[in-house]
Amino acid sequence: MDTVSVNIFRDNLKSLVEQVVSRHEPLKVTRRAGEAFVVMSAEDWEREQETLYVLQNQGLMQQIADSMATHTKGQGYRPTKEQMDEIAGL
Repeated sequence: MDTVSVNIFRDNLKSLVEQVVSRHEPLKVTRRAGEAFVVMSAEDWEREQETLYVLQNQGLMQQIADSMATHTKGQGYRPTKEQMDEIAGL
């Protein structure tokens, strides 16, 4: 994560915001008093929130672990060709 001072951020607001949005990389902005804040795109923030939700949900994490175990053993669900065509929109 890149870091800039609040003065640089203020002077280059438009270009830095465009950079954050286009690169999907947050930007840390530091203040003279030592406090800092992070700028990130709304899309990236929403994605982070979804990830946190999944990681904090024990039921979902157990489903993922169970799915990985059956996949590793080759015992996972295998859709038919017709189902795959429907999923792929063919």
